[in-house]
Amino acid sequence: GPPAPQQPWTHRYSVEGFIDKNRDHLFQDFKRLLYNSSDPTLRTMWPDGQQDITEVTKRPLTAGTLFKNSMVALVENLASKEPFYVRCIKPNEDKVAGRLDEDHCRHQVSYLGLLENVRVRRAGFASRQPYPRFLLRYKMTCEYTWPNHLLGSDRAAVSALLEQHGLQGNVAFGHSKLFIRSRAWLAPQAWRGTLARWRCRRLRAVYTIMRWFRRHKVRAHLAELQRRFQAARQPPLYGRDLVWPPPPAVLQPFQDTCHVLFCRWRARQLVKNIPPSDMAQIKAKVAAMGVLQELRQDWGCRRAWVRDYLSSATDNPTASGLFAERLKALREKDCFGAVLFSSHVRKVNRFHKSRDRALLLTDRHLYKLDPGRQYRVMRAVPLEAVTGLSVTSGRDQLVVLHARGQDDLVVCLHRSRPPLDNRVGELVGVLAAYCQGTGRALEVRVSDCIPLSQRGTRRLVSVEPKPEQPEPEFRCSRGAFTLLWPSC
Repeated sequence: GPPAPQQPWTHRYSVEGFIDKNRDHLFQDFKRLLYNSSDPTLRTMWPDGQQDITEVTKRPLTAGTLFKNSMVALVENLASKEPFYVRCIKPNEDKVAGRLDEDHCRHQVSYLGLLENVRVRRAGFASRQPYPRFLLRYKMTCEYTWPNHLLGSDRAAVSALLEQHGLQGNVAFGHSKLFIRSRAWLAPQAWRGTLARWRCRRLRAVYTIMRWFRRHKVRAHLAELQRRFQAARQPPLYGRDLVWPPPPAVLQPFQDTCHVLFCRWRARQLVKNIPPSDMAQIKAKVAAMGVLQELRQDWGCRRAWVRDYLSSATDNPTASGLFAERLKALREKDCFGAVLFSSHVRKVNRFHKSRDRALLLTDRHLYKLDPGRQYRVMRAVPLEAVTGLSVTSGRDQLVVLHARGQDDLVVCLHRSRPPLDNRVGELVGVLAAYCQGTGRALEVRVSDCIPLSQRGTRRLVSVEPKPEQPEPEFRCSRGAFTLLWPSC
């Protein structure tokens, strides 16, 4: 320590051992040991121990060098900041809350020179703001800067804003900041900005409430869907009678997609239980439904489809054997693979004559047979030439088959068991399913007045219900055909 003073205001200091005291004799190994301690306080006290043992370690820095480096770092940190000077005034000498000594405060304001400092600041440009910050706060007050300016720089945009308000004389332009002499003119803009920020906060609160409410509605709707469809896996209905709850607007597309997926899943569950022998009938009914749904009142979807009725002993008890022989001969001759449909029909020709015939549809040809002559073939049309067929919307069995380059075939399915059985949908379904499987287009038209062509002559055929008619019969009047159908 310093020795006793020799005379007033004079001190003598000894420099013996100063160099040794200035040196750092703590070895690097010890610093590294303390830095690797589990105590976080010790780790922060010895940051020099962070150096790895493999690094080249120079001579430790002296205490003076460490102090100098610390002061340089402090000055650089202060220089990078924007200083704000705050004068603190003590309200009283007793440090008691809620007591203001006016004379004591006036004395502090006087000897600190605060009033003079305010006067000096007011005489010059007391307020300054960078151009981007000034624009961000006041650009909404000028048409040239809202919402985004198209001028060359932020300084030019600030100049245009001040020129529109007539405030060029109250400011000075710097390289990066705007210097403002008085902020009194900014008060209305600041107040409007404050109101805008309040409104923005309220809108954000409203949007937050709306967002959480939507989440609640979505979760509640999904929970309701899960509750209703818990029993959807139970056979045999697989959720057919379940009612879908009305979704929120945001979930409407999602529920539409889910409804489609559910219908496909339910169809898959139903199809899995269908025997393979019935799949052809199901495909034919689906094809018939696709072309006749909502167009024809009844098309026989609720009964079993036999297809080959002429080979059935129930439907053709007297001549099923003869037809089987004719079918065998045709198979050997034309080499067709399967019988798509066969039935007795009542047909009318271009000479206005009605005859009983048989219709045979295979995967190669469409045959018109004569049941009175052991089902002799009267007409054979390649199936590729059949372009479409027409039916009516009632329960009658009128069918018009259209073929490319040949006369249209007008027939009425009859002599069925039970009488007047509805087989039009079956014929349409098997033909449509076969065309879909082969990739061909089949035109199916539903109309109560069907146009047709015979020998280049255009005719019309319609249906007239007659309760007293015992069997279906065609009638010709003025070049048009009318099917007299025995209505119930």
